[in-house]
Parts: sequence; structure tokens; C-alpha cells
Amino acid sequence: MFGTSGVRGRVGEAVTADLALDVGRALATDCAETVVLGRDARDSGRMLTRALTAGLTECGADVIDVGVEATPTVARAVAREGADAGAVVTASHNPAPDNGIKLWRSDGRAFGEDANARITEIVETEAFALAGHDGIGAVEERDVVAGGDARRLHERALRESVPLPDDLSVVVDLGNGVGRVTADALHAAGCDVETLNGQRDGRFPGRPSEPTAANCETACEVVAATDADLGVVHDGDADRMMAVDERGRFVAGDALLALFGRRAADAGDRVAVPVDTSLLVADALAEVGAEVTYTPVGDAYVAAEAAKPGVAFGGEPSGAWIWPERTLCPDGPLAACVLTALVGAEGSLAALVDALPSYPIRRDSVRTEYKGEIVDRVGEVAAAEYDDVSTLDGVRVETDAGWFLVRASGTEPLVRITAEARDEADADALFETARDLVERAAADAS
Repeated sequence: MFGTSGVRGRVGEAVTADLALDVGRALATDCAETVVLGRDARDSGRMLTRALTAGLTECGADVIDVGVEATPTVARAVAREGADAGAVVTASHNPAPDNGIKLWRSDGRAFGEDANARITEIVETEAFALAGHDGIGAVEERDVVAGGDARRLHERALRESVPLPDDLSVVVDLGNGVGRVTADALHAAGCDVETLNGQRDGRFPGRPSEPTAANCETACEVVAATDADLGVVHDGDADRMMAVDERGRFVAGDALLALFGRRAADAGDRVAVPVDTSLLVADALAEVGAEVTYTPVGDAYVAAEAAKPGVAFGGEPSGAWIWPERTLCPDGPLAACVLTALVGAEGSLAALVDALPSYPIRRDSVRTEYKGEIVDRVGEVAAAEYDDVSTLDGVRVETDAGWFLVRASGTEPLVRITAEARDEADADALFETARDLVERAAADAS
């Protein structure tokens, strides 16, 4: 039921009011007495939020509904309110027909595998602890327009924790999502802020929600055509943040991860990154005496590792950034503020990016109904042929030249192949080796 980012799928098919009702019942049954609730801008969120609220209160939990807000705004409110859990109705960067539910711990970290498994078991066995007529939970609605404080307090926390410059020009592409807190914080600090796709609309008419290079072309064009110092781009629920430099170039996620990690970490520190992260991150961290620690792909895994002692930062190249001393939720507005402060201090995002190494990386996917069997077989063969093999998430093989990774997609019938090296020929060779392993394993599985 739960993937790496909660429950997510097509509304009316995988995601229904019945499902939301049962998840609410299960969360309350799992001893959550007070739950902070929010949602993104999708219209289907109205129905799902009501169903989730009904399930929570039916099993005795009190609900603090903060309304339509960014996921990190809701996650921060969980810890601040002293609630037992949080729930956000969102499909994050997925397209408009999708929606989902992501659950949060009392410390503002996403539910991990064990907690999600408990909720799943309660739902599947219908082991709900329904309350009697005198035990129904209460609902408190907090609308920021009417004086509620979730977004306002998030904005204040950003300005208090990040020394924002007051003389930069920043383009903020909200993607018709709920990340307005970024523009508010930068504007309040004195920055000149131009917003793109600022009207909240869960149909995402301005651009697809996921902040990829292809989807951020308009932001790149606007930054290049103006005197903006940088651009920041969010997905639909603003847990992700990607960037555009002052020349109008989309900044790769691995480069942002290297820049953020190198400045957050000191000698001896570790930075949590997923197994598909570029070599340039490890090389950049080595310059300050820090190192990477690998996790499975998924921000919940990165957050779990970032919560450990000695881990100064965690991030995913897809745009999820976690500063554990501030919050364990990927916080796109916080990342936007940190990046703006970095540019204010250093002067040029383009110069910072150009100073990083750039390594050739190869990626492809193979569609198959046997993804689990194929990855298992690749792991067996790789273990026999290579000395440095990790099966933390898929099969990652390290060599003197570089690395390759074979892993099953968490959401599609695909096996993903990635290879990277410090020169083109080695990258090609590693990629072909990985592809050959997958093809051989596929032949055995079919």
C-alpha cells in the first residue's frame, strides 16, 4: 500500500475516499491521539481530507487542520504542536490526476517502513479501534487567512535560521503549487521577488509539477532575460526545490547536493545521499574532510540516516534537501532560502556550479514484469564477479573507474540502470557491463 513516499496513485482507482477513511482509522488506532492535517492544491484533496478526518475522529483522534499548505509547513507544525503524527494529502510532484497520503512522525520525519507496515496491517485486517459516541475526536481548523499560524510560523523560522540577503533578485516558480512561503520569506527579507505560476491550481496549468530541466524551461528563460541573481523552482507541495543560475541554466540536482553538503558538513561529518548519487558529491565532500553515507532511494530513508549522530545534511538529486538540525522533512522553502543566502555570500551561482567537477553518467530503464527476479539475479552474479558490491537498494558495484547501479523502480515495472565514471570511455564500458548483466538476468527470468 505504501511506497517510498507514502500512498500515491490515480484518484478513483488506487486512491479513494474509502482508502483515506481507513488510513485515518488506522493512524488513530495506532495510538495517534492528535494529528496535524494538511493538503496540497489538488481538488481531490478536499474529498480525501474529509474522509481522512472522518477516519481519524471516528477512532478518537483530535485533528488540527491547517488547510492548504506546503508539506514542510505541515511537517514542521507536527513537532511544534506536540502532535503524535501528521498527515498530508498530496501526490507531491505527480500529475494532477494523482493524489496520495503521506504520514509524519511526531518529530516531523516521514513514516518509515515499520510504521507504514503497521498502518497497512491495521487497514488490511480492519483492526480499527472505533470510538463510542462520547469518544469521537475533535477538529480544529486553522486558516492562515483568518489568523492561523502554520505558514506564518514557517516563514518566521526560515528568516530566523537563514541569514537572508536584502539585495538579491530572485525568480520563484511555484508551479501553481503551495510553496508561497518561499516568496513570502524572501520578500520579507528585502529581496526583489518575481513569481511564476503563483496562482494555486491543482491542475498545474503552468507546467508539469515535477521540477525537472524540461519542465523548468520558462523559469530558465525568465532568469536569463532579466537581472535575476537566481531562480528557485518548487513542485506541487514544495517539498522539492531545484534551481536556475543567473545565466538561465538549470542546475543539476547532484551539483546542488554537492554545494549544500559541502557547506553543511565539517571534517569528519557525513552526508546522507541515495545510492544513485553522482561521484561529484563524494569528491566535493572530500575537499572539506567529509564523506557520503549511502541510503536507499527515497527521502524517508535519507531523513532516517540524517537523524543519526554525525550526519550534517541529507539530500536527493531529485530536489529533496534535509538539514537535520532544523527539520527532518525535506523543506523546499528552506532550501530556497539557504541557496539564496549562499549566492548572496558568494556572488554567483553559475561560478559555484562551474567550479564543481562534471562526470559522464549514463541512465536507462528496461521494462519488465520480472524486476525483482532480475535484480536478485544481477546481485548474485555481481557478488561473484566484483569485490565491492552493495545491495542496500538494488545492486551497486564500485570499481576503480567508477560505479554502476541496477535497481527496481519502486513505482513502475522497470529495472533502472545507471553508470558513472570520471571519463566517457569508462562510463560507457560500465554501462554496457550493467546492461549485459540485466539482459542475461532477464533471459533467465522470462
